[in-house]
Amino acid sequence: MRMLAACLFTGVAIALTAGSLPAAEKGSPVLEHKVKTIKGEEVDLTKYQGKVLLVVNVASKCGATPQYEQLESLSDKYKDKGLAVLGFPCNQFGGQEPGTEEDIVKFCKSKYDVSFDMFAKIDVNGPEASPVYKTLTSKETDPKFAGDIKWNFEKFLIGRKGEIVARFPTGTKPDAPEVVKAIETELAKPAK
Repeated sequence: MRMLAACLFTGVAIALTAGSLPAAEKGSPVLEHKVKTIKGEEVDLTKYQGKVLLVVNVASKCGATPQYEQLESLSDKYKDKGLAVLGFPCNQFGGQEPGTEEDIVKFCKSKYDVSFDMFAKIDVNGPEASPVYKTLTSKETDPKFAGDIKWNFEKFLIGRKGEIVARFPTGTKPDAPEVVKAIETELAKPAK
């Protein structure tokens, strides 16, 4: 009987403390989603656990489209140190991503030789927004960087523990000193 009581007490104590753990220790709300790659395969974002992520809503016909080149350069430079660039095509801003996933793949490969991970076209705002972007922009999950996406090529930096550490607007290029410094700071932190 004592053994049963001790087990029950331990179970209740674990359940109570689990509810009070910081989000980074419970798991990242950003990584708690499954998404489709640009080739239609389902991917569990937990596969990026322990990496530094640069999450970007992208478009092929935007004035900021040349940022693909800088994103690819960052990916090449830092991927072996733990950076993963994740591109999410979106057609919500000026109809600047009208093509199919196949069109997007051809464009990105031929024009910018993109090799970083690209995902299926999504909405980033509104009722049909991807759950990933609902999490990234939610006041509940991240009050510091919450709010609707304003345009293509907004960038979110996710630390190794899955926390959102920075958000950069369209006009801030991926290779801007403040972006590179933030990435290097996160990469210097130990992986779990």
